[in-house]
Amino acid sequence: MLSILTDLEAMAEALSRSADYRVLRRLAPRAPSSPAGGQETKVGILLDTETTGLDHSRDEIIELGMVKFDYTPDGRIAVVRDTFSAFNEPSAPIPPEVTALTGITDEMVAGHRFDEAAVNAFVDGAVISIAHNAGFDRKFAERYWPVFEGMAWGCSATEVDWRKHGFAGAQLAYLLNGAGYFHQAHRAVDDCHALLEILDFTLPTTGAPALAALLETARKTTMRIWAEQSPFELKDSLKKRGYRWNDGSDGRPKSWHIDVCESALDDELTFLRTEIYLREVEPRLQTLTAFTRFSNRS
Repeated sequence: MLSILTDLEAMAEALSRSADYRVLRRLAPRAPSSPAGGQETKVGILLDTETTGLDHSRDEIIELGMVKFDYTPDGRIAVVRDTFSAFNEPSAPIPPEVTALTGITDEMVAGHRFDEAAVNAFVDGAVISIAHNAGFDRKFAERYWPVFEGMAWGCSATEVDWRKHGFAGAQLAYLLNGAGYFHQAHRAVDDCHALLEILDFTLPTTGAPALAALLETARKTTMRIWAEQSPFELKDSLKKRGYRWNDGSDGRPKSWHIDVCESALDDELTFLRTEIYLREVEPRLQTLTAFTRFSNRS
C-alpha cells in the first residue's frame, strides 16, 4: 500500500512540473495542536453554517462548523487550535433541496441540539470570526448565540478582491482549486478547513497570504449610503454602480444602498446629487466597522 501511495505521489509531482497539467490534491484537514510559544499571535474563528433556507429570521441552522486558529500579525496561519462540529434538529423536515445540496438528512440530525455553553467555550478568546459569506452566516449565528454579536467579523468572499489577485471568482470550491486542493463541499466543518487553506494561500500579486488582505480590509471603516426615495426609473443606474436593494422587511430602510470606504464618500455623494436626485441631498449615512458590518443589527 505504501509503495502504491509513493508511486502516485511521484506521478503527481511529475505532472505538476509540466505546464500541460494541474494537480489537485484531496484536502487533508490540519490536526489541532498547542499554540507555539514565543510567537506573537491572535486567535480567530472560521465559521460555516448549513441551514434550512436563506431567511435568517425564520429558517434554522442544522449544522455548525468552526475551526479555531492562531495567526501572526502579518496574516500567517500559525496553528489550528481546535475544531467544532454539531448538528441541530429543526422544527420541520429538512427541505429536499437542502438535503440534495448538503447531504444532511432528517435522520442525521434527529435528536441533536446545539449546546450553547459549548459554543461559547469554543469561541472564547477569539478576536474575529471569519465566514465565506459573512452577510449570511453572521445573521444566523447572532440569532442563535449572542456571543457573536460583540465580535469583529470578516468575510473572505467580499473582503478579498480575488479578481485583482488573478482569480475569476470568489466561490469557495473554485478558490480551493486555485490553491491546489479539492474537498467535500457544503458540509460546515469541511468548508471551514477549506477556507483555512485558502486564507493561508500566498497571493502571487502581493507575496502575502490572503488572510492578510482580508484583515486589512476588515479593519477599515466603511460608510453605508442609503439612496432613499430614489427615482424608480434610475434603479438600473444604481444597480450598475453596485447599489443593493433592501426590501425593508428587516427593519432597515426600504431602499437602495452601497458601502464605500471613507475616501470614496464624497465621490459617491456627488454621483447621487448629480445623476440620481439632481439636487442637493443629504442621504442617510451609517458608519460600519468589523464589529457591526454584516450584522442584522446594522
